[in-house]
Amino acid sequence: MGPHYLSGFFQPKSVAIVGASERPDSVGFHLYNNLRQAGYQGRIHLVNHRHTTILGNPAYADINAIPDLVELVVIATPAHTVLSLLRQCVERNIRSVVVCCSFQLPEIDTPSLKQEMLELAHRNGIRIMGPNCYGLARPERNFNLTYSNDTIKPGSLALLSQSGAVCSAIIDWAKTQDIGFSTVISIGDAEDIDFGEVLDFLSIDSRTRSIVMYVESVHNARRFLSGLKAAAGIKPIVLIKSGRYRASAQAVMSHTGRIVGGDDVFDAAIARAGVVRVNSIAQLFSAARILTHNYRIVDNRLAIITNAGGPGIMCADQAEKAGIKVARLSPGSVQALQRHLPAACVVDNPLNLLGDASAERFRRSLRQCLADSAVDGVLNIVTPQALTEPTEIAGAIIDEARCVNKPVLASWTGGEKVRQGRELFADSHVAHFNTPEAAVDAFSFLTQYRRNQILLKQIPLPEAQKSEPDRDKVFAIIASVRQQGRQQLNVFESKQVLAAFHIPVNQTWPTQTLEQALHYSSQLPFPQVLKVDTPEIRHKTDIGGVRLPIHNAQDLAFHYHDLRQMLARRYPRLSDININLESMVRSSSGRELMLGMLTDPVFGPAVSLGMGGTLVEILQDKVVALPPLNRYMIEQMIAGSKAGRYLQQFRHLPAANRNALIEVMLNVSTLVSEMADICELEINPLIVDEYGACAVDVQIRIHPQPQPRTYQHMAIHPYPSELTQHFRLVNGVTICIRPIRPEDAVLEQDFVKRLSERSKYFRFMQSLQELTPDMLVRFTQIDYDREMAFVVVTEDEAMPNELGVARYMINPDGYSAEFAIVISDDCQGLGIGVKLMTTLIDAARRKGLRQLEGEVLAVNKAMLALSKKLGFITVPIEDDYEVVRVIKDLRE
Repeated sequence: MGPHYLSGFFQPKSVAIVGASERPDSVGFHLYNNLRQAGYQGRIHLVNHRHTTILGNPAYADINAIPDLVELVVIATPAHTVLSLLRQCVERNIRSVVVCCSFQLPEIDTPSLKQEMLELAHRNGIRIMGPNCYGLARPERNFNLTYSNDTIKPGSLALLSQSGAVCSAIIDWAKTQDIGFSTVISIGDAEDIDFGEVLDFLSIDSRTRSIVMYVESVHNARRFLSGLKAAAGIKPIVLIKSGRYRASAQAVMSHTGRIVGGDDVFDAAIARAGVVRVNSIAQLFSAARILTHNYRIVDNRLAIITNAGGPGIMCADQAEKAGIKVARLSPGSVQALQRHLPAACVVDNPLNLLGDASAERFRRSLRQCLADSAVDGVLNIVTPQALTEPTEIAGAIIDEARCVNKPVLASWTGGEKVRQGRELFADSHVAHFNTPEAAVDAFSFLTQYRRNQILLKQIPLPEAQKSEPDRDKVFAIIASVRQQGRQQLNVFESKQVLAAFHIPVNQTWPTQTLEQALHYSSQLPFPQVLKVDTPEIRHKTDIGGVRLPIHNAQDLAFHYHDLRQMLARRYPRLSDININLESMVRSSSGRELMLGMLTDPVFGPAVSLGMGGTLVEILQDKVVALPPLNRYMIEQMIAGSKAGRYLQQFRHLPAANRNALIEVMLNVSTLVSEMADICELEINPLIVDEYGACAVDVQIRIHPQPQPRTYQHMAIHPYPSELTQHFRLVNGVTICIRPIRPEDAVLEQDFVKRLSERSKYFRFMQSLQELTPDMLVRFTQIDYDREMAFVVVTEDEAMPNELGVARYMINPDGYSAEFAIVISDDCQGLGIGVKLMTTLIDAARRKGLRQLEGEVLAVNKAMLALSKKLGFITVPIEDDYEVVRVIKDLRE
């Protein structure tokens, strides 16, 4: 892999500052001053048409006047100058541009200017950071191209922010915490380069160990989540987002000019990406500090060791508030602690070692708690009392923490008396916090990170079904509704849609006359129900639009006539209102739930679950997840909802059929994934009892215009199971070629280990014994929207399980992709390479790519022969005789 295409922004050999100035209150002054004070070693060119010198340095009238090569241009002049400056960049073949000025000004036609800027940039291969960009920095490389007033300390934490002001505040706050940065990036309005692309760069940046982010709005949901998932699989990401409530969301829209989606949907999205969300800058660094230690935890049971009772009790309160379990020490631990602690100590959790606690007392107590299988992490609290030795205790805790992978946290609460102890923690495996409450919050972020990392690895796979959904029937219903000029399906049509996807419904018949109702009534068992069905009346029970139970034809006639009279009286302008006749779902133990799908303006379809019935607005019980879903994700949704407890056995009610609910939710996930035309779905109530589940009432709305059937409506691309193929080799063995999955990591590692040194060198162009953990994550946890990898597997015991792998990754241009392939040494000559490459080529062509390209060692004759056979042309690489480029035009 060559340098990342964004490298020109972060390690340029020369920078031109357009708008450089001697005025201390100008952006151009601070950009130059920060570069110079950081010790930047590249060339700095100052551009200002009003001056010939600036601060004793030559100044040029425009970019074209600069005599030397320029790698990066930063524009610090008003917005109306941007287009002419970009044209100069085109003339000078400059590909990287930072735009600092804001386009959100009343005198500017912002949409037109942005559109012209992007069209000009894309047409000429220019990438733009901004506009409204605060700048970027690589402290370790002495590169600070921001207009802040702060020096930035080098470190391993990357800061990625949409707001320059927040960026500056975080940098200033970090100085007080002695925190350094590997990279600082402000993407501003992110009209061109956005979060996804920068995250992709940071994920492979060797200087970055963890990432913190400030987000206001998301422009491209799929690319945003794709970048998050790629980076979070390798490095911890902590995120803070504004716009949580309606007023702040409106402010974000005014600031960025972008729509802000639902906050609960955003939470669901980043959870799927394996990211932790926090609510303040202090929490941002608390989470980052603990996650960089790479702790591994099984559960969230925390033990608290303290030399003072008050802070311990406050910690226990904070733990309960944060959803952390205060660990119950095992009987063996309690007995062991009682043997070596003074009788006055409180041997419980919190474990109070008293104000005269020595370093040895803390050491032995910590060792015992860490050895206890009922404890997942230990927080040590020291307050500076007369007989306390904070520095010696810190050393003892650091020694004990070296030998374990359980998280060990510390809070040395106070000022000067605990300063030396805090300094010891700074370079240790112990995460230190100024207050006990901050430490508890950090532990809660660690448990949240663990849960979300499990979600990150979930790839929902299609489950075996007795029969496929009747998709054609649903398409026909939607086409008919749209042809009638409607967006709202009636209940009868909606239940047909559910039934087509194997979701149980009770029988429903729409009627316009009493005669029709009586006819259908004879085909249904009593008791029955009559319900008004019209889009204008959403809550039927509020107007008396539901009549039940109906026990016979006489009841039916009375209630039908009464409903018609009521409708004529209250809604005289509404004609042709259906009155639905339904079989009544009777269950003395049924729980009423609400299951639905809403279309978020940013992240697309989101599935929601909560308590249902007529009190759904009051109960406000809703958990949200992005489809596609699998059983694990649905179990997490149920556990996070009040509905989860409602399904359990209580009083005289038996436990509801949880598996029936899961099956319904799986089918709803499939429905909303495959039917992009559906923009809203609500099943309320979904009745679940010990026998099963049944959708009793349902509302479905569709988009006014037909939607593409390519999963483009979803933020997360489903696993492309339709690309799986089976072949028989010349030796009679049947192979399966399928898209790679996260659980293939073990197969992939074993496969690479079995390759000969020659094959490894041909594939990776370097000496490699086995894949690193980071490489395994990147190779197996892929985003099927921007890359594809196929593995060849077989169940034949006489052959290895994985026989080969091929992959492509889409280039930044969006129409070409780089590919790679390798076949196991003992399986070559069986035709696997041709079948695997043909599958990869077909997938790339189906994706709409126009070109597939790859680099091949000139001595790799077998690969060159395979490429020629498949229609690739060979192109020499200038000044490199060892490697050639093979290219295939996929439009042929």
